[in-house]
Amino acid sequence: MAIGGFNGSDPAPTLAQFQDYVSKGQVHYFIAGGMRGSGGGSSSQIASWVSANFAATTVGGVTVYDLTQPLP
Repeated sequence: MAIGGFNGSDPAPTLAQFQDYVSKGQVHYFIAGGMRGSGGGSSSQIASWVSANFAATTVGGVTVYDLTQPLP
């Protein structure tokens, strides 16, 4: 799923929609740093929420979050 669309500036999905996908187990991983665009809107809200609630792991120089493993 492209967070924020191709340029990272589309308001889709919203933070609430993304949180719903995560709670239903429809999204398992989040790969950080791939978003382009304005850096604002729902894409930055989603990235902030993920980094505040899930542990980061580095795989091949890329930051990955397992959304099935929330922080304690």
